[in-house]
Amino acid sequence: MKKQIVAAVSLVIAGMVAGCGSSSTTPSATTSIAGKVADGYLEKATVFLDKNGNYRLDSGEPSAVTDANGSYTLTVDPADVGDFPIVAMAIRGITIDRDNPAGPIASSYLLSIPKESVSGTVSSNFITPFSTQIREMMETGNYTDMQQAMEELRASLGMPAGTNMLGDYIAGQNQTMHTAAQNMATLMGGQMSQLYGTTGTTDIDVNRYRGMMGTIFSNISSIKGSDAQASMTDLMGSMTATLGDITPGMPFTNMSASFRGGMGGGGMQGSTMGGASMMGGGR
Repeated sequence: MKKQIVAAVSLVIAGMVAGCGSSSTTPSATTSIAGKVADGYLEKATVFLDKNGNYRLDSGEPSAVTDANGSYTLTVDPADVGDFPIVAMAIRGITIDRDNPAGPIASSYLLSIPKESVSGTVSSNFITPFSTQIREMMETGNYTDMQQAMEELRASLGMPAGTNMLGDYIAGQNQTMHTAAQNMATLMGGQMSQLYGTTGTTDIDVNRYRGMMGTIFSNISSIKGSDAQASMTDLMGSMTATLGDITPGMPFTNMSASFRGGMGGGGMQGSTMGGASMMGGGR
């Protein structure tokens, strides 16, 4: 009997040792990144950590789909937090803008937040047209830090000092920001055929995209309000023409020159504005 007990104990100890030896197979620790997506809160938008910076969801990149409140949670490697931007794809025929909940959006568009603002400790990773603009401003290399880019965007929009350009303007009931975000999303969606080509959903031409965001930034003071329809119509026509001159698939280009508002220019360039009508609206 004693021999049987000793044998059993030996088996248990052997199992424990074997378990310790297999620790290399234990899954690595993960952390969560939580936030929302909006111009209005966007339901069924695809959100992902863009680890190779190509604005496309690739194999191995953590992803999620937003719920009815526009909320998402990504499960990521803790070492990746703050190293990569987060991208959200609003997809035509699938994503629902809660500002217009009767049906899915008619045109795809893409939003993001800069890597510098990504946090795994708070649910403040709010992806909007404003965060997208800040991300593209940072990509130009014209700004020493994100605060400088945020401040310039705030001033260009004419928002009061202290306005958080990465804050939830819907929960905060900031209708001025909400309207500006809606207008920006409409312009972005209106260029879908220029940006996505025939796919319409996932493969975006980065140079045309950056050119579009630079043009929107240069004219943002003219398209921010509820009375901006005429300015938006002109700008939509102008972008349709100028983005078409950027060869699809060309190597990445530093689009800092497109951000004229950040370099002493800004405002609508009257000589380049056409009279084309809106391309069906962006949302």
